[in-house]
Amino acid sequence: MFKWAFIQGLVAAVLAAIAGIIYNRIYYFATETDFSKIINVGSIIGISVLVCMVATFIYFGLVKWLGRTGEIIFNFLFSILSFACVMIPISISLPLDIKSPEIFPGLAVPMVFFPAIAWYTVKPLFAGKE
Repeated sequence: MFKWAFIQGLVAAVLAAIAGIIYNRIYYFATETDFSKIINVGSIIGISVLVCMVATFIYFGLVKWLGRTGEIIFNFLFSILSFACVMIPISISLPLDIKSPEIFPGLAVPMVFFPAIAWYTVKPLFAGKE
C-alpha cells in the first residue's frame, strides 16, 4: 500500500509543480513583475515535492492507523492546513528592491492550494490500488 501512496504523492507533486510553473509564467506576463528572487522554478518544484511527500506520509499513517476514517481526517487536515498557509505569503516581508510588492500575494496565495488540488485530482486514479 505504501508504494501506491508514494507514487500518488509523486504524481501529485509533479502536477502541482507544473501548475505552479505555468501559473508563475502567466502571472509574470500579466503583471510584468518579476518575483524570481523569491519564487522561481526551483522553489516551486521543491515546495511542491516537499508538501506532497509530507502529505503522503501523513496520509499513509492515518489510513494505516484509522482505515477509512483516516482518509477522511487527512482530507480535512490537508484542506484546513492549506487555508491556514495562506497567511504565509500574505505576511511575508519582501526585499525593498522588489517592484510592486503589493501584488505578490496574487502570485503566491493561489500556489498554496496547488498541492492539495493536485492530491485530490490524482486520488481517484489510485483509489483501487490500496
